[in-house]
Amino acid sequence: MKDPKLREIDGRAFLRRLKPMLDVYAAAMIPPAEQLPGRHAIMERHASYPAFRAFVAERRGTLPGLGGPVQGFAYGFHGSRGQWWHDVVHYALAAGGGPEHAEAWLSDPFEVAELHVHPDSQGKGLGRSLLNALCEGRPERTVVLSTLDVRPDTPARHLYRSVGMVDLLTDFEFPGGGPRYAVMGGTLPLAPYPPASSSP
Repeated sequence: MKDPKLREIDGRAFLRRLKPMLDVYAAAMIPPAEQLPGRHAIMERHASYPAFRAFVAERRGTLPGLGGPVQGFAYGFHGSRGQWWHDVVHYALAAGGGPEHAEAWLSDPFEVAELHVHPDSQGKGLGRSLLNALCEGRPERTVVLSTLDVRPDTPARHLYRSVGMVDLLTDFEFPGGGPRYAVMGGTLPLAPYPPASSSP
């Protein structure tokens, strides 16, 4: 069976793939089942955000144990005031480091909303390929995202640090409760190694 192929998709193609992408999300994140309808609604809404961009990694055909044709996906958009994640993080960064610190990271950001790889396809560089493709050629100055903060050396944290991203917030709880997250940020284009400074 050939390796998954990366494909950029528009908003309509993204919406058509919501079910298989949610299957990948569920396999990778193992969320409570009752959260999936809400995640579906969020992803549907994100497809209408400004400068939306999405990639999928798909296999041709399906074999048992391969988790279906969609093996990974990533998407993001231009972050701006009025978006829930953007406003929550902006407030937290301003509270911790002042308004200039928050503006430095969030005045012109590309926000990576989701990046997930099915467990059957992890450890093969697919997440890195999705991230690089997603961020390539973006006009924004910074890239920001949140990832589970279960420990500082997860594969996801390692990936993001390897392209120059740094921790902006750790052990952070979004409104409404739930697990703790790390908010990370970097400058665009992505760097091969973490920068010496944590300022954009």
